[in-house]
Amino acid sequence: MTEKQMTLFPPRTVADLVQDIELLTKEIQDLYCLDEIPWILGYSGGKDSTATLQLVWNAIAELPPDKRTKTINVITTDTLVENPIVSAWVRGSLKKLKNAAQEKKMPFETHLLYPEVKERYWVGLLGKGYPAPRLRFRWCTERLKINSANRFIRNMVRASGEVILILGMRKAESNKRAAVMAKHEKGRVRDRLSPRPTLINSLVYTPIEDWRNDEVWLYLMQWPNPWGHSNQDLFEMYRQSTADNECPLVVDTSTPSCGSSRFGCWVCTLVDSDKSMQAMILNDEEKEWLQPLVDVRNELDIEGDRQHRDFRRIWGEVQLFERNLDGEISVEPIPGPYTKERREYLLRRLLEAQVQIRRTAPPEMGEITLITHEELSEIRRIWLEEKHEFDDSLPKIYEQVTGEKFIDPLGDGIHSTLGSDEWEILAGICAEDKMHLELVTRLLDTERQYKARTRRTGIYEELKRWFDTSSRSKDEAIDNAHYERNLKDAFSEGDVEKVREMMDDEGEPKPHLSWGNVKFGGDRGTGGTGEGS
Repeated sequence: MTEKQMTLFPPRTVADLVQDIELLTKEIQDLYCLDEIPWILGYSGGKDSTATLQLVWNAIAELPPDKRTKTINVITTDTLVENPIVSAWVRGSLKKLKNAAQEKKMPFETHLLYPEVKERYWVGLLGKGYPAPRLRFRWCTERLKINSANRFIRNMVRASGEVILILGMRKAESNKRAAVMAKHEKGRVRDRLSPRPTLINSLVYTPIEDWRNDEVWLYLMQWPNPWGHSNQDLFEMYRQSTADNECPLVVDTSTPSCGSSRFGCWVCTLVDSDKSMQAMILNDEEKEWLQPLVDVRNELDIEGDRQHRDFRRIWGEVQLFERNLDGEISVEPIPGPYTKERREYLLRRLLEAQVQIRRTAPPEMGEITLITHEELSEIRRIWLEEKHEFDDSLPKIYEQVTGEKFIDPLGDGIHSTLGSDEWEILAGICAEDKMHLELVTRLLDTERQYKARTRRTGIYEELKRWFDTSSRSKDEAIDNAHYERNLKDAFSEGDVEKVREMMDDEGEPKPHLSWGNVKFGGDRGTGGTGEGS
């Protein structure tokens, strides 16, 4: 805790904490009985959300049975790339919570939420080719955490008109979190209830917002877990790692990122390395089976991945930016998605890690799945239908690594007159010219896709798109982007002479390395159409 936080949250005696718990218990009971507004409690399995859930459970348990009429929905988001130890812990806790609620007639219902298949991590990274998340391209949080939780909350709002969302956020976690919570406090419409602009008709309640870290642990260690999960085991799980925070339930982008958290996604690249998992391995030799996950995570190197990414953005356009290299300004292309080779390599490494940890993980961890068949099916669809990679490499990679045939949940619905044999023939014809291979395969597969449709509206626009994006070599495409950038700058600066130099006799931009003269002959330097155009 920083000096500023020490000032804002001075130590309290045990008696003070006991008194605060008594006040919170009364507050929770009054709030619960006040109206029929449904409650949603965000539970991540970490210390703060566990303390919050325990407080609420104990408060409601003191009410007479005839007043426990309002359901409290406990939601947990599983990104499917959580630390396996933590994931197993949370699932076990939810199972005990559900059983205890039924046995003790407590109004708690558990909901384990998942991102939609199209929004999952491996579908984005391996399917679309999104580069591993980084500070300026943090595409993961919204897809993996925010959307699934918000869908549940919004569905509840549609059914009931309003909800109260209970979160285990604390101001003492960090200065940033304190600032975010203070901002929300200014808009409070009721005592202790804050609206969220991104969640219509949702009020947020944070009962332990003023608790210190040591107070959370004191409460968890001295007050037994009411649904039978071990708070001592939770403490041991924290003790084995080294970071300071946990990954909370995230409902909007104002919530601090999980990037520096103790327990978050094992693939997280918002930090230099997953120190919590590495610490688990170092502190407990029985957890050495986690090492393959650390190895895969380390291959998602955001500092050195430019060589594995396309020189074009995901839509095929070369986009330039000014890059400062040791004080020298260099205008370069913004790297795009991972290349076909890199996506296939990372898929292979991920499957190899899955095979290895299934052999070495303890029996109680069960059949650990790093990537589901649903995700593999969607990745396969993207490669085939959106990227036109009709060699259909995913089933082959899967069988080579696992020794099992890939059974697509959607069936063998990809009926194509083109396949790996045709791909290899074209690759041989195009030799080392990858752009030529990309252009031809995209043109052929676009024609194949439209052939099966009753209407071929849009085919010419699609074919033109591939000529525009795939007909130039890397150097020629980048050169053309510089040409267009320089022409635009000349226009904006009013440099008439420069504009004239860059325009033809009819006042149009000079043809610049068109697909016709690049691939099918003609004067490459002057933009002649050539025989093939």
